[in-house]
Amino acid sequence: MIKPLHKSLLIAFFLLFAFTAFGQTSDLPGADEKAKPDDKSNPGTSSFKFGLSYLNNNVFMGRTDTVQTPIIVPQVKYTLKSGIYFSGSLDFLPNKKNKKLDGGDLSAGYDFDITDDLSGAASFTKLFYSSASTQIAAGISSTFNVNFNYDISDIISPSVSADYNLNKQGIGSDFFLNLGLTHDFINVGIFGDNDILLISPTIAVNTGSQNFYDAYLTKKKLKNARRTAIQNALLTRYINQLSQFALLDYEISVPIEYKTGHFIFQFTPTYAIVKNQLPKQIAAQVSSQPSIFYFETGVFLKF
Repeated sequence: MIKPLHKSLLIAFFLLFAFTAFGQTSDLPGADEKAKPDDKSNPGTSSFKFGLSYLNNNVFMGRTDTVQTPIIVPQVKYTLKSGIYFSGSLDFLPNKKNKKLDGGDLSAGYDFDITDDLSGAASFTKLFYSSASTQIAAGISSTFNVNFNYDISDIISPSVSADYNLNKQGIGSDFFLNLGLTHDFINVGIFGDNDILLISPTIAVNTGSQNFYDAYLTKKKLKNARRTAIQNALLTRYINQLSQFALLDYEISVPIEYKTGHFIFQFTPTYAIVKNQLPKQIAAQVSSQPSIFYFETGVFLKF
């Protein structure tokens, strides 16, 4: 039997899919678009994108479970001529025997260009998780995001992104700040005149509070765990510090995107160096890896 959460997610996802499928009105954007065509504003055109991605491990701000959690994510996105967009996705866990549908999200946002070199975006995302989900971010209810990217003479692009997260279950809110540097390598006409290969080495740093981890620890992973008095004291002291703004991780990634016709192929390997993580003495059920390697890959159609 499909639970209410699963029903609502499936209905919302397919309503969004139907709306975008019948609402498409424009041609494919020109081949001279720079990095991540689906994420940049395209004055005078609208677009519809859908596809499937695979994440080999669920990692959030350098935090992850002790057990590797792969996720399959079907996604759909419709962007209006103005730069306003609507998107939705679902999270399926292939390594679970039952309850594979673990969550999803619905988003609305606006991509805009301030100058030829300065672009920005703002969005709101509503997240849904199964009550049994052990994803690190399962305590997050919704997210507000604003970000800016500045292209310096096609040499390097510094970026700044800020998130304000509302958490569930009486857990305090979180604020995150991401700072990044990217350089794009673009090759046009590899197998066809309009094919584009984009490689974007990126270094980034994530900072912020960690109240989301409180929900993960106390409501999920450590809810029924047996701990010594010393472990309880350490956990209490750690949780009391989660609302403080701190360095969370450094990330080195190399997003690779190949676009040919309506198809977009993406692969992003990421190496995260974790900071201010949970002390090993608290519980064996929680990961305390000093670094994590993970990747995401996907294939999409864009019209």
